[in-house]
Amino acid sequence: MTPQKTPSLPEYDPADPVESAVVSRLARNWGQRATVKKPEPDLDALFDLDKQDYPNELLPFADHDRFLGMSEEQRNQLRAWAWIAFNKNVMDIEQYVVNPGFDLVAHDALDTGLGDTFAVAVHQAMVDEQYHTLMHLNASAVTRRQRGWAMPNNALPDVLTLRRQRAATAEAADPRKRAITTFAFMTVAEISISSYLDLISENDVIQPVNRATVRLHNRDEYCHASIADDIAGVVYDTLSPDDRRHFLDGLVDAMTAFSSNDYSTWHTIVGLMDLGGGQAMIDDAEHDTRRSALVQDFGGIHKLCKHLGVAGEMSFEWEH
Repeated sequence: MTPQKTPSLPEYDPADPVESAVVSRLARNWGQRATVKKPEPDLDALFDLDKQDYPNELLPFADHDRFLGMSEEQRNQLRAWAWIAFNKNVMDIEQYVVNPGFDLVAHDALDTGLGDTFAVAVHQAMVDEQYHTLMHLNASAVTRRQRGWAMPNNALPDVLTLRRQRAATAEAADPRKRAITTFAFMTVAEISISSYLDLISENDVIQPVNRATVRLHNRDEYCHASIADDIAGVVYDTLSPDDRRHFLDGLVDAMTAFSSNDYSTWHTIVGLMDLGGGQAMIDDAEHDTRRSALVQDFGGIHKLCKHLGVAGEMSFEWEH
């Protein structure tokens, strides 16, 4: 198994003022202010009002005539909402998809006989996830302050991956099948979330605070992916043939949800903005057959399934 690090604040570059500001704010929120030995950079002061909050190329309606004909103020507000929704997606997945799956492993709910090494590793990862949630919460808060728009998280629906996970667990025949479904969704989210974060992390058009937040998060996730990969392999080996099939179907269900644009969230956003023609714009984007999936890189899950010898049995198009 891959050696694990002790839980700590995310690794960051002290020479990078934006990364330093993100981590300093995180440390202060987490009750560790005394450990900060030098004046803290001001996250708000590093916010660049001239930068976009979210890249146009990730908006599913970026080439729609309605979007192109909007005022710059409206486009800016849509991009700000997109960033709030991005953060909510990350936070909901961390809290309600990943951590419940890790908790099953920590308490050996699948009776796989996993020992202390795995239990410690997943508890470490769960601590990290709390830091990640707080980082994204801070990033949304500074956006609201600097842009002057309310944009509350709770105005948006539960994210698509979480909605699909809840539906899948509700459809499961018994508690064990529900646990396997939960474990499958956690496996996909934790191995593949770096592909989602990569959509933002190195885009120079984007707000530096946003890029730094995602970059810091992503560094931990490379470690977490190896934990989830190791655990999935061990768990799979202990499952019955029927449970294995249920797990593989859960992986496909989770990848399908994780890769998709969440049009319910977009319908909510344009409704909150009272944007004329907005609902039709979202409808057009949703039914545009040329539209690619938002997340397309499931190389980590493909590698896992190849290792398990089951990649060819999956009803999933690995290459888009």
